[in-house]
Amino acid sequence: MQASGGGTRDLTVETVSELGEFGLVERITRALPTTDVVLVGPGDDAAEISVGGTLVVSTDVLVDQRHFRRDWSTAHEVGRKSAASNLSDINAMGGHATALTLGLAVPGDLPVAWVDELVRGVVEECALVGAAVVGGDVTASDTLVIAVTVVGEATRTVRRSGAQVGDVVAVAGTLGLAGAGFAALSRGFRSPRAAVEAHRVPHPPYGSGETGADAGATAMIDVSDGLLGDLGHVARASGVQIDLSSEHVPIESAVITVAEALGRHPVSFVLTGGDDYALAATFPPEAALPDDWYPIGAVVAVPAGDQPRVTVDGLPWDGETGHEHFR
Repeated sequence: MQASGGGTRDLTVETVSELGEFGLVERITRALPTTDVVLVGPGDDAAEISVGGTLVVSTDVLVDQRHFRRDWSTAHEVGRKSAASNLSDINAMGGHATALTLGLAVPGDLPVAWVDELVRGVVEECALVGAAVVGGDVTASDTLVIAVTVVGEATRTVRRSGAQVGDVVAVAGTLGLAGAGFAALSRGFRSPRAAVEAHRVPHPPYGSGETGADAGATAMIDVSDGLLGDLGHVARASGVQIDLSSEHVPIESAVITVAEALGRHPVSFVLTGGDDYALAATFPPEAALPDDWYPIGAVVAVPAGDQPRVTVDGLPWDGETGHEHFR
């Protein structure tokens, strides 16, 4: 049976509860490839990984119906997105990922085939950066939850707190597509394809974190919750104001199509849409931007009586700046 994101489950298919915890763990680990940096992989109390440079670590948790929907996405797509959201964090530090652990809290009636496809998606996404799945955990839960921890290394890490007045603000990757795809799916549409697929499986600009670090980036962040919201973290951490130029922010044709259909301005998706996992960074004005980065604004001093924030064309943004949990 081919695993899918929705539809009626074939009752003849083995479920997680029928296979059991240890059977599920063994099934998952049998399918995992390895790499040269993995000294001890799945099967012990912890993995052993050989790491050079600075160790960088990040964790994300994805919850069914909040971060993904099984009626919108296949298990394979959910797996790729689960890995991508974490691998992107290492990218945003100017590093590259080497290993990943996968924690699964799953309902007992979940088909084992769904888990197989999820793991296949995680492994395929990790392969894009040369990382290996080295362990994890499985437990029972009424709600499907996926927890991923990724380990990487960096020769030179880039934090959020280093932006300086006069720096150029630049972006690597695509903005607005995933947000437009979410909006389309929320209205029952399955097109435009480029936007819908970007929501289901993001395409972080892997490697751009390292090229940005090598070019002298002073601050960097990945765009998971919206460009305005995420650059706001940089502005506050660095004690500066960031001004974006709307005319320099590229807009994909699929974003324009969704915006026209929903009566929204397309730039709103670019500025506030999340889940694309593009990178945003600041660079000294004399730095030569790598080919995979393009300028969209500047770092300026915080006006007297004001506070660190992001403006658009010199003005405050009127509306939400992106996604925020518990709001």
